[in-house]
Amino acid sequence: MDNNTLFTQSISLKELGIENAKIHYQLSPEELHDITIQSGQGIEVSSESLAVNTGEYTGRSPKDRFIVKDSITDDKVWWGNVNIPFAPEAFDALYNKVTAYLSNKEVFVRDAYACADPNYRLNIRAVTENAWSNLFCYNMFLRPEVQELADFTPEWTLISAPGFFADPELDETRQSNFAILNFTRKIVLIGGTGYTGEIKKGIFSALNFIMPVFRNTMPMHCSANVGENEDTAIFFGLSGTGKTTLSADPNRKLIGDDEHGWTNENTIFNFEGGCYAKVINLSEENEPDIFRAIKKGSLLENVIVNADTKEVDFEDVSITENTRVSYPIFHIDNIQPGSIGKNPKNIFFLTADSFGILPPISKLTPGQAAYHFISGYTAKVAGTEAGITEPQPNFSACFGAPFMPLHPTKYAEMLSKKIKDANVKVWLINTGWTGGPYGIGSRMKLKYTRAMITAALNGDLDEVGYENHKVFGIAKPQTCPNVPSEILNPRNTWEDPELYDKKAIELAQKFKANFAKFEEFANDEIMAGAPKA
Repeated sequence: MDNNTLFTQSISLKELGIENAKIHYQLSPEELHDITIQSGQGIEVSSESLAVNTGEYTGRSPKDRFIVKDSITDDKVWWGNVNIPFAPEAFDALYNKVTAYLSNKEVFVRDAYACADPNYRLNIRAVTENAWSNLFCYNMFLRPEVQELADFTPEWTLISAPGFFADPELDETRQSNFAILNFTRKIVLIGGTGYTGEIKKGIFSALNFIMPVFRNTMPMHCSANVGENEDTAIFFGLSGTGKTTLSADPNRKLIGDDEHGWTNENTIFNFEGGCYAKVINLSEENEPDIFRAIKKGSLLENVIVNADTKEVDFEDVSITENTRVSYPIFHIDNIQPGSIGKNPKNIFFLTADSFGILPPISKLTPGQAAYHFISGYTAKVAGTEAGITEPQPNFSACFGAPFMPLHPTKYAEMLSKKIKDANVKVWLINTGWTGGPYGIGSRMKLKYTRAMITAALNGDLDEVGYENHKVFGIAKPQTCPNVPSEILNPRNTWEDPELYDKKAIELAQKFKANFAKFEEFANDEIMAGAPKA
C-alpha cells in the first residue's frame, strides 16, 4: 500500500454534508495528471505539464466574491464594492445546495496547510470537484508529511464546485458563480467557476483578516527573496508589474512569489507552497526560472497548444491574456529552505506605468511609502480589456484591494510602523513605459530594471546624488551602475518635455482623486507623501 492511499478509508465528508461520495484522498500529482487526461479535461504538452481550460471564467470575478456578515466580521470588515456582505442564513442555504450537489459524485480531497512558519500554520481541507483543481491545491498550498496526515485536523475547509451554478434570485448571489468566505464556519465556498485563482485568493483573503486581527501579523500581497547575507527583499505589485519575474533572481533565494506574512518576531514567511505565474509572452531568455519550472507536475491554464507538436504558444492570447501556470515552489532551483526570511532591508513597490511618467527607480520617505502603498498604482494598456483604447490608471489599495477585508489604512499603518522599526529602504520601481506613453514610448528593458534593483540591494545607490521629482516629490537617483543615466529622469526621454510636465500633472491629479476616499483615515505624514500637483 503506498503513502497516497494509506489513509483513504479514514476520510469521511459526512460532517461537511457530503454523502456517499467516491473520495479520492491525497492523490499524487501524477495520479491527478493522469485522471484529468483520461477524463478528457486536459492534455499533456511537450514539457510533460498538464494543460487545462478553466471554462467561462479565465480570471477572478471580484463582484462575485462575498464575505458573510456576522458577529466576527460586522464591525471589522471594510464593507463596500470590494468586500460585499452576504447573509449567514443565505450562506447556509447555498452551502447545503453545494454539498448536496457533490454528494454521490467523485470528489478529490486534499489536506494541506498555509503559512510556512509553524507558529502561524493554518490547516486546510480542500474538497474539489475536478482532479486538476486538486492538483492546483497540491501545487499552491504547503504539503504535510505523510506521517502528519494520520491526526490531521483541518481548521478551514475549502470547497470548489465549478459545475454547480447558483440561482441569483433564490441564492442571493449576483450571478451563477460565487466565492464566499465565512469566518464563523471557517469555510471558503466556490461555485460556478473553474478558475483556480479563486481557490488561491479565497485562502489569501481569509489570511488577510486572520493575521492582523488575531495574530498581530502583517499580511502582504508580495514576493520575497533573500541574499547571501540573509538580507530579505520584498516586492509588492499588481498583476503584470513583474513581481514573480523580478523576485526570481539567480543570485538570491526565493522565499515566495505572491503572499507573505511579516511577524512581530521579525520574520517574513511564505503563505504558500507554490507559484502561480502569468505566462503571456514567456521565454526562457527573459524568465528562465519560470520557463524551466514548467515541467511534469505543473498546471497550465488557458494556453494554446499546437495539436501536432504539443508545444505551447505563449504569445497566443486568443483565450485570454491571463494565461497562467501553477507549480510547487521546489520546481524553482534557488529557493530559501523553509520559506522563511528575516526582516527586510529593502522593499520595492512595482508599477507598470503605461503613461511613461514615473521614474524607473525612486526612493520613498516613510510617508510617501504609505501613500503609494494605499494607492497601489499601476496602469492598464490599450487592448487588455474591452473598451480600453488608451492607458488607464488602475489603483488597487495595498497592491491587492480585492483580497483585503480590512480598511487599507489598517494595513498601511502596520507597514509604516514596521518600515520605521526595521529601518527599511523603500523604492518605487516603474517597470512600465519610458520615452512616452504606451503606443509612443517603449517598455523599460528588463535588464535595466534588474540592474536598478541589484544596485539598490547592494547599497550602490546609498551615496549617489538624488533629485526630487517636481510633481511627485519622489527622489530620483542621478546615476545607477549599468543603467544609462538619461533614462533615470523620465522627462529627459520624452521628445516634448513640456508635454511630459502636463501629463505628469494629469497623472498626479488621478492619484489625488483616487486617494480622496482615504483622506479622512490618513494621518499628516501619509498626506505629506502625496504628489504636489
